[in-house]
Amino acid sequence: MSRKENNAQHNKEVKDQVEENLNDAIEEVEQLDDQENEQAEESAEASQEEKLKQDLEKEKDKFLRLFAEFENYKRRTSKERLELFKTANQEVLTAMLPVMDDFDRAMNELKKSADKDLLQGVGLIHNKLRETLKNKGLERMTVEQGDAFDSEIHEAVTQIPAPSDKLKGKIVDVIEPGYKLGERIIRYPKVVTGQ
Repeated sequence: MSRKENNAQHNKEVKDQVEENLNDAIEEVEQLDDQENEQAEESAEASQEEKLKQDLEKEKDKFLRLFAEFENYKRRTSKERLELFKTANQEVLTAMLPVMDDFDRAMNELKKSADKDLLQGVGLIHNKLRETLKNKGLERMTVEQGDAFDSEIHEAVTQIPAPSDKLKGKIVDVIEPGYKLGERIIRYPKVVTGQ
């Protein structure tokens, strides 16, 4: 073999070696690129998954707040509706109080008359009206002579000298009865107090 052939063969071996090294290097770079791409995809998937979790938490929070707001709205409107029914009932019952007072006065006058049938008939109507109003929640306040005067629940119309020492600062007479609707006083009893 001549030198030329030897050099050609050596060059060919070197060339083959360089090509092989170059192919190995290219393959390593491609593998590194593939690994980097896989890692980038995994981190993109992880960040996308993390973003989806955050979005889900935000939506859950919105839902819970909206649900709580709706529950408060339902509670508030039902309470307002009950108050409206009570108030509407209160207006009608307050308007009926003068009629009840007139009935009470009429019964007192009829007791003085000799006509027992008339007294009995009007008494039945009076009781029916009183029971109907009672069924609607109206309750007459019990205030009697000698009870302690309380400015929170009594309305003092006037003061007179006390007929006895026992009645000083107490109720001497009840001019107009008071009425309650449930726990609320819709008309305070009008009383005369002793000095």
